[in-house]
Amino acid sequence: MKEVAVQTHNLIKTFSGVDVIKNYNMTVLRGSIYGLLGANGAGKTTAFKILSGLLVPIGGKAEVLGKDIVSQRDEVLKNIGTIIETPIFYEHLPAKENLEIHLSYMGIENVDIASVLEAVDLQSTNRHPVSKYSLGMRQRLGIARALSHKPQLLILDEPTNGLDPMGIRKMRELFLKLVKEENMTILISSHILSEIQYIADMIGVMVNGTIIEEVPLETIKKQYPDGLEDYFFNIMDGGQSNA
Repeated sequence: MKEVAVQTHNLIKTFSGVDVIKNYNMTVLRGSIYGLLGANGAGKTTAFKILSGLLVPIGGKAEVLGKDIVSQRDEVLKNIGTIIETPIFYEHLPAKENLEIHLSYMGIENVDIASVLEAVDLQSTNRHPVSKYSLGMRQRLGIARALSHKPQLLILDEPTNGLDPMGIRKMRELFLKLVKEENMTILISSHILSEIQYIADMIGVMVNGTIIEEVPLETIKKQYPDGLEDYFFNIMDGGQSNA
């Protein structure tokens, strides 16, 4: 049985008196890819921000890599990489210098930055400042920054935004490689269901701030041979998956 990388117990987060996250229970196993699905406004980004230490829940508990994300936040942050919402960079600097600053902040040395940039197909752009980057290039640099210090856990919120089909495929291959070769754990959300279907081991479905179902992808494939989209829309339409 694999160890648990992320475990939440009845998380609650409220904004302006409205429960954006409520009774949120999630289990992510180490060395796996967990795909979080949900309509816009379901609370996926808020949940990821809590797990990344960017927001503090008002109730419940979240353990990330065996540590409490609130009381042991600094210890957790050393071992996770995140891309949530639009990545922000030093615009006047090229990719290499941006990663060097990030690694210095993390207190990490002796990283082969060239290989990190090559992994996201940015090796030929290093002379250009980030201000000249396209949306897709920025997204790839954000992914490079998230994985540059070899974290145990990657939390990726819509990581393929702005990528062309070739870029999406390359990131898919990269994520699978990180799990296989580095035993990394990946928690990912995407509105591109086919991409989740290609890589995920476990699927979580989020509705109105709550995870209503966690199902192994293999179970879904057996019941929905036409793919993850059929399963997802069945759940959103109020159907029973019986998975």
